[in-house]
Amino acid sequence: MSATASRPSNPGVVIVDAIRTPIGRRGGGLSTMHPADLLGRVQTSLVERTGIDPAAIGQVIGGCVTAIGAQSFNITRTAWLAAGLPLTTAATTVDTQCGSSHQATNVAASMVAAGVVDVAMACGVEVMSTVPIGANSSKRLGFGVPIPKSYFARYEYTSQFEGAERIAERWGVTRDDADRFGLASQQRAARAWHEDRFATQCVAIDAPDLGEDGKPTGTTHHVGRDEGLRDTSLDQLGALKPVAREDGVHTAGNSSQISDGASGVLLASERRAAELGLTPIARIVDTCLVGVDPVLMLTGPIDATERLLARNGLTIDQIDTAEINEAFASVVLAWQRQLGADPERTNPNGGAIAIGHPLGATGTMLLAKAVHELLRTGGRYGLVSMCCGGGLGTGTLIERL
Repeated sequence: MSATASRPSNPGVVIVDAIRTPIGRRGGGLSTMHPADLLGRVQTSLVERTGIDPAAIGQVIGGCVTAIGAQSFNITRTAWLAAGLPLTTAATTVDTQCGSSHQATNVAASMVAAGVVDVAMACGVEVMSTVPIGANSSKRLGFGVPIPKSYFARYEYTSQFEGAERIAERWGVTRDDADRFGLASQQRAARAWHEDRFATQCVAIDAPDLGEDGKPTGTTHHVGRDEGLRDTSLDQLGALKPVAREDGVHTAGNSSQISDGASGVLLASERRAAELGLTPIARIVDTCLVGVDPVLMLTGPIDATERLLARNGLTIDQIDTAEINEAFASVVLAWQRQLGADPERTNPNGGAIAIGHPLGATGTMLLAKAVHELLRTGGRYGLVSMCCGGGLGTGTLIERL
């Protein structure tokens, strides 16, 4: 029997709560935070919002992509301890590239389903202002390069930008298509904030002010809103230069932003949630992680979605809201075209083009967006999927309770 033909019986894993910080722009309001302190705020907020005894949480699984410097040394555990949470709770950090905290959620859900723990927290963080993307792969470190010569005999090595351009070619995504998608992301995110749609998921942060010496002054500033939103137009977007190719589709206006942020999800078995008096808001129906062509690299959401739909006997029309990470406009547009997905149900409150993409935090952020959108609209099924560097696709299917 093929892996896509069936799925395990309902494991009874529920989502108790899902939250995120506002997403800060590069050098913005969250850039003064130590990544462990930022993640710790999310961890403690989940505990406070749900009222759970933190000692009842069996394990914490976190995502972080650039695990160097301030984000090294198992940051998930460091954040937990620095926040004053119980030292008996174990924690680990995973790297599935952009899908790190999404895969952390899927691993946590699997642990609950298997009975390894009854309650788990999944979370993620990335402060890209402090730890730039790719910093842990730099030749200047003198520790070698991440891709060995043996790789090149099997696969062409491409950048994510180049992969996105090839996806645009294959699915017929034009520069105008990409710019219109980028504009829509900005407009949807602005509408979401105007209508206060993020109020149930977004936890404001008081970040330290730093002096000229880079040390805290003792005062703070309030970060209560996503900082990446731009008031733009098609004409302005059309004037931006392509990044990967001179005649390319992708620009800074229709690709994800470099950002800072953290997010988290509290999961439990249905039985344990009832025993603890917790009120679940959704259940995990199914999860997956798929491997795809590492040259195109970013088509994972297509394969992950197809697997989840097939294993659960659903069609794309039954998905009430989908969160597909806006790494590049072509990634989401290709997904929509291949699956026949409704654009109005896809990233209805904007995505990474407008809000930002704090790498290790984006997966649990998308889950928070999806579950709270289902609660807002009364929809039944939500789908979250992300493309990941190296040719992977994460997927989670949820159902509102």
